[in-house]
Amino acid sequence: MTHRIAVLPGDGIGPEVMAAAIEVLDRIGSFDFAEYPIGAAAIRADGVPLPDRTLAACTSADAILLGAVGTGLTESGDGPRPEQGVLTLRAALHLYANLRPARFYPAMSDASPLKPSRLADADLVIVRELTGGLYFGQRGRSGEGALSQAFDTCSYSATEIERVARVAFALARSRASETGRTPRVTSVDKANVLATSALWREVVQGIAERDYPEVVLDHMLVDAAAMHLATNPARFDVILTENMFGDILSDETAALTGSLALLPSASLSALGTGEVAPGVFEPVHGSAPDIAGSGIANPLGMILSAALMLRYGLGLMEEANALENAVNRALERGFRTPDLGGDASTADAVSAVAAAL
Repeated sequence: MTHRIAVLPGDGIGPEVMAAAIEVLDRIGSFDFAEYPIGAAAIRADGVPLPDRTLAACTSADAILLGAVGTGLTESGDGPRPEQGVLTLRAALHLYANLRPARFYPAMSDASPLKPSRLADADLVIVRELTGGLYFGQRGRSGEGALSQAFDTCSYSATEIERVARVAFALARSRASETGRTPRVTSVDKANVLATSALWREVVQGIAERDYPEVVLDHMLVDAAAMHLATNPARFDVILTENMFGDILSDETAALTGSLALLPSASLSALGTGEVAPGVFEPVHGSAPDIAGSGIANPLGMILSAALMLRYGLGLMEEANALENAVNRALERGFRTPDLGGDASTADAVSAVAAAL
């Protein structure tokens, strides 16, 4: 069976890491890759960050691979911003759940600022609500100079909270079936201050008691969660949280791996419903325009995102495991790009992972 994949290389190093991931995927299975613009590349080609042709292709594809979006420059005026393309895509495809796994690679212990003893057994997934909260709420500015004011609105409904919570509980169940460990969900909020967080905690607690009694649920304030991620990350299994908190905490997990370039992500809408969930699969890192075209970008986050596509987008579990294990073996054999303290190139990464498959 040939799987139809919409490829959105994006900006900066996006096309480079995407090419590396596609080359590795071609060694694993049969895929029909079709490329479309998004972000700054789309603004240059079509005048908008998400052209209709790109959205139409994504809607009909089996899965979407996204490289990176952005120029690294502060946009001025009222023109379109590259990042708007990603936000619009998420909303159009109803991709309300963002999965961001983070695991400790023993071979990378020298790259992490944390002590290996604190990192041992760290293997967690952050489930971030992706289409609500501050990033999608009403915003505005008024006044000038000392009288300037600005506001951003954070709003969540019980329905929005429930659907992403069910993704987290379903994921905890599936991880427990693979590892034999007790399934655990840590719901992160700021319920002592924010009304949205108070509702979040109420809804998550109710779902856990009614439908997931076998899953251990604990609630944690976001500042405490940030501390524990740095001091005892192995205590976490699945972290469930809202949009902005998830954005910040998932970037903090780069300390577990030693580089943002090793962090993949999956944006989904159907996990836990019994359906295979097509979605958008992209690395956590940005477009890094300062190194674009130099051939030194680390593509492992993109390759690991392709593994998430195999697992959650296409239901190819064995192939996903094989690709993730190949990345681990490549690191164990000493593969390092400059961001990891070595001098390997993007092309070297393809060779290292292919050799380990």
